Amino acid sequence: MTSAHRIEYLVLGAGPTGLGAALRLEEKGLGWRLIEAGPRFGGLASSWVDDRGFTWDLGGHVQFSHYETFDRYMDLALGPDGWHRHERESWVWLKNRFVPYPFQNNLHRLDPADREDCVEGLRKAAAARTLHPEPCRPRNFGEWIDQTFGEGVARLFMRPYNFKVWATPPEKMDFHWIGERVAVPDLKAVTRSIETGQDQVSWGPNRTFRFPKRGGTGAVWEALGRRLPAERVTLGAEIVRIDPDLRQATAADGRTWLYDRLISTAPLNRLVRMAPGIVDDRVADRLVYSATHVVGVGMDGTTPERLKTKCWIYFPESNSPYYRVTVFTNYSPENAPRPGAQWSLMTETSESADKPVRRESLAEDTVRALVEDGLLPDRRRVVSVAHRRLPQAYPTPFLGRDALVDPALRAFEARGIFSRGRFGAWKYEVGNQDHSFAQGYECVERLAADGGAEYEPTLFTPDLVNNRRNP
Repeated sequence: MTSAHRIEYLVLGAGPTGLGAALRLEEKGLGWRLIEAGPRFGGLASSWVDDRGFTWDLGGHVQFSHYETFDRYMDLALGPDGWHRHERESWVWLKNRFVPYPFQNNLHRLDPADREDCVEGLRKAAAARTLHPEPCRPRNFGEWIDQTFGEGVARLFMRPYNFKVWATPPEKMDFHWIGERVAVPDLKAVTRSIETGQDQVSWGPNRTFRFPKRGGTGAVWEALGRRLPAERVTLGAEIVRIDPDLRQATAADGRTWLYDRLISTAPLNRLVRMAPGIVDDRVADRLVYSATHVVGVGMDGTTPERLKTKCWIYFPESNSPYYRVTVFTNYSPENAPRPGAQWSLMTETSESADKPVRRESLAEDTVRALVEDGLLPDRRRVVSVAHRRLPQAYPTPFLGRDALVDPALRAFEARGIFSRGRFGAWKYEVGNQDHSFAQGYECVERLAADGGAEYEPTLFTPDLVNNRRNP
């Protein structure tokens, strides 16, 4: 069945990017339709409830923002009373001790030998940058780590942790994505912290954040999706082919829609294959990404004292499969079916060709490691273990990414297709929920400008939007 009329704007995907586009299109009174392959709103920002009643997110999401507009929509979604507000407390678990994050700012927590090794490495790295700034320019993320932090911090934390996160060797990655995401060490501050023994924890854009009282992160996007006119939204329709000449999108069940402009939030590697003839198919094979396994563990009882104020914990060591563990009921007690009488931990484990995972035993391996790491005091109190795999979770900032991605985006735009979002634009540095929403919103602003400047701040100037509050 073909749509009887041509739609002015067709939006593919009802995650943050697609919803940002659809909400702005509705506000502007333009003609549009939103099509989502899944049964609900949210995309990678969705949540689910397991068989025992525990709520889980598809990864470690928190609501913080660079944008006034995003905050306005968050308030609109759940109202002023629908949120818990938190001060971030993030940690690194290393050699059977907690070290506050950023790791490099809290070396006083290490044993003396490791502390001296890390400080010496930081001093040598700082001296090398001062004496030889040009020759020290790194060629990849691995070199950036070594030149920025020195041997000790690189060996203990930065190299092993980043491989566990990205499932890609640092030498295969670029480093220009880093921006605000990694605290560059201040040697004077590090020395002062060691001398005083005081923790340095207030760093980064997510040092305060909010989280829904009920329903997990997905509740936000479900609420915003329900604000759209139902007659303009089609859920459960997976687009499998796009004809750029006819400007027609076809779903797996045979339904088709004609459009003037297409805003796609599908992963770029899929879009290349769905709309053949625009970009060489080989580009899809060269786009690097990793999968993530989310394993949630729900327990009877109350949160252990040592975890009661912690938000999430990073794990660089090899004994555990996960790279991050979130104390998920600290975000909201309602994430457990019996608030106050149950608690939960949500783990994330990456997977790629460079870092395979034993999927069949991952749940058991996760519980074992949680016990070993001291986060799960009594495994007999475990009442739920839930496991989901996200086939595409992290768009890797691989070497040569921009030289591959940017021409592909321009080629699609020339045919009326605008690929946006975490995987649509393949730019991790602007891939959080607020960034993704802004990409959809700003794309509509640009397209509706009738000859206005070709400018979408989030997509085209990531460093700018990440270093300011955007009105």
